Amino acid sequence: MDSDKSLEQLAGEADALRTRINRFRTALGRFFVAKQELIDLMVVAAVAQEPLLLVGPPGTAKSDLVLKFKDALGLAEGDYFEYMLTRFTEPSEIVGPIDINQLREGRYVRREQGKLPTARLAFLDEIFKSNSAILNILLTIINERKFYQDGVPQPVRLQVLFAATNEIPEQAELAALRDRFVLKAESRSVSDDYFSALIDKGLESETYRTLNQKPWAEGLCSLDDLTTAHRYMTLLFARKQSDPRGEDQNDRSIYFPADVFREFQRLIKTLVREDNIFVSDRKLVKLYKLLRVRAWLFSGGAVTRDDLRLLAYLGESHREIELLRDKVPLLLGD
Repeated sequence: MDSDKSLEQLAGEADALRTRINRFRTALGRFFVAKQELIDLMVVAAVAQEPLLLVGPPGTAKSDLVLKFKDALGLAEGDYFEYMLTRFTEPSEIVGPIDINQLREGRYVRREQGKLPTARLAFLDEIFKSNSAILNILLTIINERKFYQDGVPQPVRLQVLFAATNEIPEQAELAALRDRFVLKAESRSVSDDYFSALIDKGLESETYRTLNQKPWAEGLCSLDDLTTAHRYMTLLFARKQSDPRGEDQNDRSIYFPADVFREFQRLIKTLVREDNIFVSDRKLVKLYKLLRVRAWLFSGGAVTRDDLRLLAYLGESHREIELLRDKVPLLLGD
């Protein structure tokens, strides 16, 4: 099993793994109009096993991106879960109904098969419309990868979580959930710039759906490949090695050049100071992971200034998302 492989074993497979994942992300982009940037983010988030929030009005391909992503990975039926949340959604719809037989014996256990706790990849549409009962469950699953059965925590299988929303609410009670999504990416309408291409690609997609064809399911990459890449990166993060002087070197000193790290720090401080962008300590650590994953995927090596483009997706509101979309490239001199 890949989960048992050492860093040395995985390092020998890393180039082939990168090649498969990169072929997957570029091939999937052929079935959309101007969505490659979002697909790239989905792949980075999936390898890092960090949740990604897609933001945008209805009809901008948010659900279609996730569905085709899932199909292209060739997931087994029980490995995927999706749901559109409303304020009336019951916990049983997300984590399973109460097992009546066990309840008679005094145990509060849910029948979770086929629900979120047993899925490896999940898509939660309109996630911010969840009520407080579901919100508490989601926070535990997202942050701790745990689900409580009869008061006892048990691990969930979830590895990749995508969520979508038409609007980002600013209520204080949703702040913790918002903060769990380090990256929030806007899926915008492309009709102004790609009118003809949108019509052609949209009609093609409708035809595939009617004929029940999925040409994007090309078998280029599997969820196991993404999981193996995650393990490889995690083992790299954990590795300590000595430089020629015998001093310990950690991941940052090896893979994050000092000048790029200073630029990273400068950008964060500028966004916090000038635009009041909130970056929690937890988010900062997870952002480092995402930068490293992007660097590995795109260049196979150290973090570059180009990888710092991820800072454009730190917005906590529509205003911040729009501001960062323009300001981060400006700060990077693009």
